[in-house]
Amino acid sequence: MEYIYYQEIPKTDVLIGIMELHKHVFEGAELRLEELTQKKNLLIFVAIDSDRVVGFKIGYEFNDHMFYSWLGGVHSDYRGKGIASELMRRQHEKVKSLGYPKVRTISRNKRREMLLLNIKFGFDVIETFHSEKGSHKIVLEKVLS
Repeated sequence: MEYIYYQEIPKTDVLIGIMELHKHVFEGAELRLEELTQKKNLLIFVAIDSDRVVGFKIGYEFNDHMFYSWLGGVHSDYRGKGIASELMRRQHEKVKSLGYPKVRTISRNKRREMLLLNIKFGFDVIETFHSEKGSHKIVLEKVLS
């Protein structure tokens, strides 16, 4: 397994692989390139197995003091192998080195594996809310020490 990070939108097959994997992980939802281009200080981590993107973790600057861990996922064929944990560990290490003292994410009960991974990695639940679409969201933050 190879892990690579980008501080910009990756070119070539990596971007296509991320978009295809996003569709797989999020029940057909498309990740639009425009969404990526609008993010300040974008940071993308990928896990690659034999030229295939099998995991990704995307985040961006929320403000001067916080990084937002936005999207992530691992292909169902590769789950349970520690890939999500390794992507998160690498993201937090890099974010801390860039000077962000905190990282924030938003999860849902529907995605329990990710919610539990966030808690395992030291995130605290700070609030909950209902989105415009009516789904219950859980806001989590972690101090990077």
